[in-house]
Amino acid sequence: MSTTLFTPFTLRSLTVPNRVWMPPMCQYSAAPDGAEAGVPTDWHFSHLAARAAGGTGLIIAEATAVSPEGRISPYDLGLWNDTQTEAFRRITAFLTAHGTVPAIQLAHAGRKASTERTWVDRGRPLAPEETHGWRPVAPSALPFDADRVAPEELGTEQIGEIVRQFADAARRALDAGFEVVEIHGAHGYLIHEFLSPHTNRRTDGYGGSFEGRIRLALEVVDAVRAVWPEELPIFFRVSATDWLTENPEDEREGWTSQDTVRLAKELHAHGVDLLDVSTGGLVPDARIEAGPGFQVPFAEAVRDATGMPVAAVGLITDPAQAQRILTDGRADAVLVGRELLRDPYWARHAATALGGEVAGPVQYHRA
Repeated sequence: MSTTLFTPFTLRSLTVPNRVWMPPMCQYSAAPDGAEAGVPTDWHFSHLAARAAGGTGLIIAEATAVSPEGRISPYDLGLWNDTQTEAFRRITAFLTAHGTVPAIQLAHAGRKASTERTWVDRGRPLAPEETHGWRPVAPSALPFDADRVAPEELGTEQIGEIVRQFADAARRALDAGFEVVEIHGAHGYLIHEFLSPHTNRRTDGYGGSFEGRIRLALEVVDAVRAVWPEELPIFFRVSATDWLTENPEDEREGWTSQDTVRLAKELHAHGVDLLDVSTGGLVPDARIEAGPGFQVPFAEAVRDATGMPVAAVGLITDPAQAQRILTDGRADAVLVGRELLRDPYWARHAATALGGEVAGPVQYHRA
């Protein structure tokens, strides 16, 4: 079967109806405290349900924290209690009923935690003494920027607890009806902070060498795979480069695309089925050359070197562009982000433009 935008894609026993997928995009719209903290609301339901009705093949719910301290902002979704689990069931039931595969990204924000919503003071950091603020944690006590407090350096027992939190959240995700779980190892959040030599200055078994720096990522994958059904896939989102070492104008050492290929082989051996390839996010001042599909070459490099399925992301806006990425063998699926925010029916419109077909709600069918 040729790899085109509207052909199904199978991972383990799960078949996704098409290759138009929605990446996780934070909404910062949950309650910040109390019994409803981290609980999806009507906004989250309508936001995700609209894209399912629009024909999107797989939808990844936004970065969902494995603990209160793991949230990017106090307004993030979470999956650390039964109230949150129950609220997600309404969303997954709707997505499944309309032919969309429900997926969720499990995350810990690390040193980038405790911030305002992006539209409030440009998402400024919240100090620990402020209402809803807390002190972040990280592999090393290095703040993200000059406006933030230094994070607490994690001890080995704390690292073990975070690994358990990822596993517990994965159990809850399954109970909530999700069919894919994605582990967030990108964009400068906790797992990415362990991966990169720029942010990981540890001298114990979780730092130093490449093997030490990827240890947390593999431990999280192993813990999640142990509780996730064998017949269902696991995704891993990675920043393929920090835009440091690979930038000749930047003398700082960071995570590179070669590191990503090397990590991909390890992740695949530990039970990860697809790599969701993004870039950047580790430092606030990294130089990024952003043009249409600018991150696709990194996904292609992983696919070529490992044979591992990959999803490509990054300013994919045009149906013909998305189709070419797949037919040229550069990726196995495309993650359409901002364009799906602008047009919830992007998949349906793309199918019309390309002569494809997506399933639609029966309520919209007319003779």
